[in-house]
Amino acid sequence: MNSSTSFQLAGSGQTGLLSILDVCKTYRMDSENIPVLKGINLEIAQGEILAIVGPSGAGKSTLLHILGGLDMPTEGTVLFLGKDVFNGDMEKYRSQTIGFVFQFHHLMPEFTALENVMMPALVKRMPRKQAREKAAQILCDVGLSERLNHMPSQLSGGEQQRVVIARALINEPELILADEPTGNLDSHIGDSVFQILEDIVRKKDKTMIIVTHNEKLSERADRIVRLVDGMVI
Repeated sequence: MNSSTSFQLAGSGQTGLLSILDVCKTYRMDSENIPVLKGINLEIAQGEILAIVGPSGAGKSTLLHILGGLDMPTEGTVLFLGKDVFNGDMEKYRSQTIGFVFQFHHLMPEFTALENVMMPALVKRMPRKQAREKAAQILCDVGLSERLNHMPSQLSGGEQQRVVIARALINEPELILADEPTGNLDSHIGDSVFQILEDIVRKKDKTMIIVTHNEKLSERADRIVRLVDGMVI
């Protein structure tokens, strides 16, 4: 495993790439507390592809958002490399450690595919020339060498999602979080897009957590975790 990540967290002890310890999440709606996650405990290893499945409303996306630092648990701890995620620099954690692939691509319509992929690298203050070269290479890796200067509106759904994958990978994150990554695509295109993502993740020995309703896709993971009513069963 690459231990040179520049993200530094407070704490000590290492038990795996990602440890989820007694994580609970409760939302307050009007005067009522709505429990969404109820004492989640999971251990994710370096290089593992983990699928989280379960019915709608089970808390899958909420858990993924917590793991990505987009939300905070009401109770419990998330450890990355044995250190508490929420006691560190959350902006660096999200930008340098995590790559996000969502169902809806959220590409910026006024920028080309190349420019969209460059954005996270520029935010990380990578020199523009280097960011452009790296973005172009990753787009070639996902089969879009002829689409670098196309706007999102000029791309098919499958091509747009491949741009999203390239954008998620440009900062070489240790952990990819994918929320229904093929949910907006038909089965054939979805399979081919996920194959590209899986191939890159395995080749680079990255770790990926997928939330999906797609049983066929989940079966390609190394391990499947089922979430029901906010609990692992």
